[in-house]
Amino acid sequence: MAKQAKMVVDKAFSISKIDKRIYGSFIEHLGRAVYDGIYQPGHPLSNADGFRKDVIDLVKELDVPIVRYPGGNFVSNFYWEDSVGPVEERPHRLELAWKSLEKNEVGLHEFKKWADAANSEVMMAVNLGTRGITDACNLLEYCNHPGGTKYSDLRIKHGQKDPYGFKTWCLGNEMDGPWQIGHKTMDEYGRLAEETAKAMKLIDPSIEFVVCGSSNKDMPTFALWEDHVLSHTYDYVDYLSLHTYYGNRSDDSNDFLAKSDDMDEFIRTIIATCDYVKAKKRSKKNMYLSFDEWNVWYHSNDADNDITENHPWQVAPPLLEDIYNFEDALLVGLM
Repeated sequence: MAKQAKMVVDKAFSISKIDKRIYGSFIEHLGRAVYDGIYQPGHPLSNADGFRKDVIDLVKELDVPIVRYPGGNFVSNFYWEDSVGPVEERPHRLELAWKSLEKNEVGLHEFKKWADAANSEVMMAVNLGTRGITDACNLLEYCNHPGGTKYSDLRIKHGQKDPYGFKTWCLGNEMDGPWQIGHKTMDEYGRLAEETAKAMKLIDPSIEFVVCGSSNKDMPTFALWEDHVLSHTYDYVDYLSLHTYYGNRSDDSNDFLAKSDDMDEFIRTIIATCDYVKAKKRSKKNMYLSFDEWNVWYHSNDADNDITENHPWQVAPPLLEDIYNFEDALLVGLM
């Protein structure tokens, strides 16, 4: 007997509106993502600011509404002051997350220009790894305050009269991960994120915050991390971040294609944890989710380990890259 299915579509009925930022992305000062990726001065396809026009056009075609910057693990040792002012006067720094050399040729002003060209908003991240409340507030003042103060006047001195008005701010990155520079315990991070959010809101009450959730659901503190962090920050933040990457190291295609079920379980567990904290606090506020890092990931680590361990402190090394033989790929496709 043939199976039948029926679908009724009523355009007058909707479950909820979809936030356009669900189609957002992020870029990090990692490998060649920025240098040679979006920024390649002297290339025939680059504009006067050194940004690749073909990349900008592709991002515009994708209609990416918001881009998280400048990381990623990179942000946990990011000194934002080094990324502003005359480019020739910016210091070079040892970039600890990826053991690279950061020359700060692309900084806040340059990336804002790129985002404007790509029709994207900037989702700015603050360093809560090696830095803290003071530096986060100084960065916000530089970016969003109109003028008449130390850091807003510094922005104006650097040629940007109008404030950037960045609305969405990430309170650090993957602070549950031992790989993170300045890794915190759940309560250390929760208290720091709480006090940072409270202080930043005094400068600009219109901004919203993303607080760090678990880096993936296999973390040993998963769910307990969310409980503790949100117990500190629930009244002051708007979104909880989720990160996860899926690979196929076991070469099991069926298992790999079923990873969507794993992601669904991850999201549902986080929702349940958020609702638990809401109930515990007797709050009427709903916590929203910011799934601001996820992707499929098929990558071998040997080359990266060789670069970071044996050839560190390169400018824009080819990290997280695999070399594919196009002819072999064609042969596999024809078999």
